[in-house]
Amino acid sequence: MDNIKYCQSCAMPLQGEELYGTNEDGSKNQDYCLYCYEKGVFKGNMTMGEMIEFCIPHMVKANPNISEQEARECMYRFFPKLKRWR
Repeated sequence: MDNIKYCQSCAMPLQGEELYGTNEDGSKNQDYCLYCYEKGVFKGNMTMGEMIEFCIPHMVKANPNISEQEARECMYRFFPKLKRWR
């Protein structure tokens, strides 16, 4: 798990450069995904809690063996370690 790169905003695994967001100059940003970061700015102006609530359905869909509550608890432990929410 340590060598998996995660979006530093939503924690989505960044498995391939096609998922990277873009900097202001159009170059790829290796910290944030294309859903969170475009042209050097965050797409969604939200709090960490709002981001977690937004991400729960996506995490449950990707991991059907966990409940919404388990996903929420996991994200509340993990998100404070991400660059955007430190």
